[in-house]
Amino acid sequence: MSQRILIIDDDERLCGMLEQYLSQSGYQVTSRHTASDGLAEQRRSMPDAIILDLMLPDANGLDVCTQLRESSGVPIIMLTARGEATDRVVGLELGADDYLPKPFDPRELLARLRTVLRRGTALINPILRFGRLEIDREARQVRLDGECRNLTGYQFDILLALAERAGRVVSRNQLLDCVAGRAMDAFDRTIDVHISNIRAAIEDHPKQPKRILTLRGVGYLFTRVQDDEASL
Repeated sequence: MSQRILIIDDDERLCGMLEQYLSQSGYQVTSRHTASDGLAEQRRSMPDAIILDLMLPDANGLDVCTQLRESSGVPIIMLTARGEATDRVVGLELGADDYLPKPFDPRELLARLRTVLRRGTALINPILRFGRLEIDREARQVRLDGECRNLTGYQFDILLALAERAGRVVSRNQLLDCVAGRAMDAFDRTIDVHISNIRAAIEDHPKQPKRILTLRGVGYLFTRVQDDEASL
């Protein structure tokens, strides 16, 4: 599946050029030109990396970086027309993964993007833990109270996609795109069947789920159940 890149920069000409260049390298690229639109798009599409301009019309890029880091570990490359070392240091201290002054060669940006994406993948903990539930990315196993639960490969991918976005609503289209790599009919009901089977495997009471909730007309929510709760 193509990795998603979000560009937050008010230079529409630059964004257009980067969209074309990065798309040719196999990425799905979206641009937003204000901080508010960029943050909204990040919450909606959950990109794999963000290219963030330091100077935006409605906010400072450093403040945007801080807001992103409050809820996400997404790799961030900061861009600026200014080259002061203090900006670079502050940006990195606030959680940016890399820093590139304008003007720059798109090939250098691509190289840095590939580096931060590899670094982000390497830092991912292979096991997600939610109380009694464990999801092992590397072994592709799901364990409840230490016992393996049987899921098909597709069901595992659905569960992992939801768990990696715990606490956030994921629409049916977003979920299908995450696991299939392509947009599908929002009214495709097969996803509901898979969700039902996943609940049967990981919930104590599948008809009254606590872990995977359906928000009718909106999508699905993987909840952060407290560790000391007696049941899922």
